[in-house]
Amino acid sequence: MRSQRSLFRRLLGGFLLVMLAIWLGVVGLAVYETKVLHARHTAAENRGWARQILLNLRSVAHDPAEVMRVAQQVEKLRYDMLREVEYWPKPAMLQVWLHGERIYQSEGRLPGGLALPGPDTPSLGAEWSTDTERDAASGLMVRRDAMHDTSWLLTGSGAAYYVAPLLYSLPFLLLPAWFIVRRGLQPLQAMVAAIEQSSGSALHPLPPSGYRELAPLAASVNQLMQRLTERVERDKEFLTDAAHELKTPLSVIQANAHLLLNHRDNPSRLQEADQGLRQGVARTTHTVHQLLALERARQDAEAGAAQILDLVHLLRERLAHAAPLAMQRNVELELDAPAECALALHRESVVALFDNLVGNAIKYSPQHGSVRVSLSAGKAPVLAICDEGPGIIPELRAKVFERFYRIPGQTQPGSGLGLAIAERAAQRNGARISLHDGDGARGLLVQVRFTPA
Repeated sequence: MRSQRSLFRRLLGGFLLVMLAIWLGVVGLAVYETKVLHARHTAAENRGWARQILLNLRSVAHDPAEVMRVAQQVEKLRYDMLREVEYWPKPAMLQVWLHGERIYQSEGRLPGGLALPGPDTPSLGAEWSTDTERDAASGLMVRRDAMHDTSWLLTGSGAAYYVAPLLYSLPFLLLPAWFIVRRGLQPLQAMVAAIEQSSGSALHPLPPSGYRELAPLAASVNQLMQRLTERVERDKEFLTDAAHELKTPLSVIQANAHLLLNHRDNPSRLQEADQGLRQGVARTTHTVHQLLALERARQDAEAGAAQILDLVHLLRERLAHAAPLAMQRNVELELDAPAECALALHRESVVALFDNLVGNAIKYSPQHGSVRVSLSAGKAPVLAICDEGPGIIPELRAKVFERFYRIPGQTQPGSGLGLAIAERAAQRNGARISLHDGDGARGLLVQVRFTPA
């Protein structure tokens, strides 16, 4: 099993990386400045030695042998002085010319196989400092080349010079960083503790966070808890509705089943019980389907994005699906619609909307009646379904959208869920349902107004 990563270690590691980056930057700048300053010091030292040697040689310029001896002594003196302070002298080359003739050069060879430079040869390279001093009166010319030796930076002592401060200061940097990160994560830990105190049946919202960074997290968690609370309430409501609506048809089924078992010798009672049993099963099946459709309409708000559908094609498809019921009741279906009408819709909920409205219109229409379905296209399409049934009085048109409500005195069987399902499906698709009197104040006209795309 893969171990969980630690946010605390991640933040602390970030602190370490930042400190390391700063240290590397400081070390890089220090090394650069060291090389630059070392080059300047070497150039100044080289120029000072060249001038000093020229001054020492002026007094013996008449004797070439003495010039060589003095130059050699000066170099030896510098070498011994540096060795006394335990400093290894930098590679250097001293040359002396008298009246244009070279009479002295340092012993040994230049490092890297460099050729001996002449009086007018430029600098030997970027790592070398060159200085030439002339005295016209005596005919002396002194040239000294010295190397900028920074190899000590790569030695153990040079590395220790830069690494030691980091190692010494690391504990003093880590302890405050550890404390800051621990303190900084405490509000998040408090939020976690508040979430853990909530139970599955009581999702208490989190208190508003005083920290700008945690406020969106607290708001998102509260929104999630609100959705979960609504889901739990819907589930409870669904179970209550199912228990309430299925109790009556199940009682009918049980009573008729009892009659079938206890009146086998009475054909008329058996036929009556059989018919009652079939009606009870049909009512139970219809109620279950309507309850499931209502629950889907409730949960459809969490479905995916809408898709572009042809409203006219969908209407023709659902009218063909409702044709058997219309033929059974001798009801004529009419459709008046344009060639096409594209709209962004959620197919399942629109199907539930059409099926319930058309099914109700057919069910409440009289024998040999008609149901007219029309669609006016445009930016805001309007669907109209008009039947020739008893209609609904204006005082009850708002109440019929409530779950399980049925108009008093109604003879048609039903569960009272059709219009509730249709209203929720319409809301899912940004539409609004309204009820009106039918043509000639007869029947019911249902209008569904879709919002512009």
